[in-house]
Amino acid sequence: MEKGDMMLSEKGGVEMKIVIAPDSFKEALSAAEVAKAIRDGFAEVFPKADYALLPVGDGGEGTLRALSSALGAELKRVWVSGPFLDLIEVELGFANEGKTAFIEMAEVVGLELVPEGKRDPLNVSTRGVGELILHAARQGATEIVIGIGGTASQDGGIGMAEALGYRFFDQSGQPVDPLGKNLHRISKIDKTHLDPLLNQITITVITDVTNPLCGESGAAAIFGRQKGLPQEAIREADQALYMFYNRFFSVPEEPGSGAGGGMGAGLAVFAGGKLVRGIDYVIEVLELKRVCADADIVITGEGSMDGQTASGKAPLGVLRAVPAGIPVIAICGSVLEGSEHLYEEGMTAIFPSINEVAARGKILQNTRQNLTRTARNIAKLLEL
Repeated sequence: MEKGDMMLSEKGGVEMKIVIAPDSFKEALSAAEVAKAIRDGFAEVFPKADYALLPVGDGGEGTLRALSSALGAELKRVWVSGPFLDLIEVELGFANEGKTAFIEMAEVVGLELVPEGKRDPLNVSTRGVGELILHAARQGATEIVIGIGGTASQDGGIGMAEALGYRFFDQSGQPVDPLGKNLHRISKIDKTHLDPLLNQITITVITDVTNPLCGESGAAAIFGRQKGLPQEAIREADQALYMFYNRFFSVPEEPGSGAGGGMGAGLAVFAGGKLVRGIDYVIEVLELKRVCADADIVITGEGSMDGQTASGKAPLGVLRAVPAGIPVIAICGSVLEGSEHLYEEGMTAIFPSINEVAARGKILQNTRQNLTRTARNIAKLLEL
């Protein structure tokens, strides 16, 4: 029987292989926790199946853990500047005998680190990202991989740049605090204090989206609202990014330059970083294609599936990595407009897991049981 026929019953001695490769559910569960919750639901119906759990990341939350687990990296903790310049303890990973370091920007300025009442991406500092880069270099890393998704910031990378040694001044020659709200005030950039370690490292920037820096699909227009930027402030924030880059460099058009509130552009310009699609990078490291080659079914998902998902986030990357004929099912928290394009890409089915109309806090709290229940219900349907 062909795998595409979806015969998933274990009766008659048939043993199936189920690959579970979800992204994290933002502010609720890590990718590894999501994978385990889904497996628990399926295992109630198919207890003898061969389960391969491959939690993925696309440059956002959970990417550090996914890469570190796959490569046997050593996780270390270090204190850096947080979203409001208060010291916070974060993780980074070292592999390849310490020569390769993995950094997750969401560890420093992730949306979950900023209380809802304080969310304003123009007042969030990315200085800690630059501090992590220099820390990794001082520990001997010569290759640094940085995932830049899932953040609460929009400063075009200037906070990170200041930590590397860049200085910013206004027309009067006065220092400018490197925050997104001050981009329009910067008239001069001084790079005479750059840390010499920058000449000894290469940086790979893994982005969770392909959005450009500015315009209708840019950082402010697409991600500003979810980070707390009022609708009436989006146009001004977009123009500030455009004017800053147009004045000192050129406005980048490279896909992913708008990721991380413009950190994609910032790392490329200020640190010589090379931008790559996060999910493609992670899939290669995890050898997902090899693992899925003999799968009977693949389960993926993320917290909310919408047009951004269909633009290249983790579930689409997983879908494209699975050989033709193998069913791919997505389990998510909510299904929003734009997710239907995943069916055009070949997704077999998409299932939301939220079970009731409730306050956001309660929904996040119930994520694990919602996932397990939905996975069990899907498995019962497949058992038929």
